[in-house]
Amino acid sequence: MTEQVNVLVVGEGGREFAIAHKLQQSPKVKQVYCAPGNVGMKTVGVVPVAIPETDFAGLIRFAKEHQVAWTFVGPEDCLVDGIVDDFRAAGLKAFGPSARAAQLEGSKDYALNFMNNYGVPTARHASYRDQTAAIRDVDQFGFPVVIKENGLAGGKGVVIAPDRDTAVQTIKEMFGQGQARLVLEECLQGQEYSMFVLLSNDHYRILPMAQDHKRAYDGDKGPNTGGMGAYSPLPQLSTADYQRMVDEVVTPTVNGLVAGDYDYHGILYIGLILTADGPKVIEYNVRLGDPETQVILPRLATDLFDLVDAALNDQPLPEVKEDPAACLGVVLASKGYPTKPVHGQSLGEFPQEDGIEIAYANVAGDLGDLRGNGGRLLMVLAKDASLKQAHDRVYRYLDGLDEPECFYRHDIGAKAGL
Repeated sequence: MTEQVNVLVVGEGGREFAIAHKLQQSPKVKQVYCAPGNVGMKTVGVVPVAIPETDFAGLIRFAKEHQVAWTFVGPEDCLVDGIVDDFRAAGLKAFGPSARAAQLEGSKDYALNFMNNYGVPTARHASYRDQTAAIRDVDQFGFPVVIKENGLAGGKGVVIAPDRDTAVQTIKEMFGQGQARLVLEECLQGQEYSMFVLLSNDHYRILPMAQDHKRAYDGDKGPNTGGMGAYSPLPQLSTADYQRMVDEVVTPTVNGLVAGDYDYHGILYIGLILTADGPKVIEYNVRLGDPETQVILPRLATDLFDLVDAALNDQPLPEVKEDPAACLGVVLASKGYPTKPVHGQSLGEFPQEDGIEIAYANVAGDLGDLRGNGGRLLMVLAKDASLKQAHDRVYRYLDGLDEPECFYRHDIGAKAGL
């Protein structure tokens, strides 16, 4: 066997917990560092490093000093700000798109223009720099109407306005809060799915798919969040519909990236909705999703290190093999999330239980006496022979907790018939 290597993961949330954990399990990896990471990562042998994810120079210095083979970038804001470009300029390998390619997530308008140029199906849409024009045209999209902030919003910059009054108020608020541009879209109907494509320019592999739950409360009620839970696989998605997603969405997207000379080496998340007219793209993200990563990586039977290493070195990508077991995870969030989440509440220590994994995210303190650090605190997840078994195991664990300043959804997986 070749000598084991060190790798670095950039980020601090549940997504980075899952990435770092999976990489640490590889026989080819000696040590995974995560900057800045979180205290919970110590439970899976990952070493947190007290360097902010925005300190590109500090991260580059650390990677050189610790003989890091390559760096896996988790957060979208780092990618949009050009972390991969800076690493490459320093002679280091980083897994993620360039700043130019990251505009596919950094700007909704940019992404929609890309889809239009390369024949990728999406919702009827228009972008606006002017509040008056947006209000004038809003009726053309019907109601409910989807209103999106143009830039990064942590998965929360989308409002589905049920009527004209709400739409007008939302448009005024978005522009009033400093948005320079917003997008109006028709509201597509159908189930939403998350597809993750690992790219090495024109070569790609599709990772296990998942379904996210964006709304804060049961029954898909409440404001949009970064995601309240996810599961994989998707029993309700037929083989024929999956193939349509590949043929009608993935193929023209990858062809467009090659034609546009994006030199894409990273993950492309494709948020899809399966409409009566076929699959359509809701959005692109240029990284793995949170909370989907936490449930798809445990089902990835192929070594994640091998996939990323091959992509970064322009070598043939290994075949993606999926574990047939199912994985389901539910997010425990601070009371008041996403608008005014409680900070600093005592969480105590989370009991260990066979078959349960805790993917830590916004937590502080030490493992024996954790405190909430705002937003989505952690995910409780289980992998089992069936989704029903994983679902029941997770909810038994959650129902046994005493966390009065936290909440979670009780219907994760309902669309799979659970």
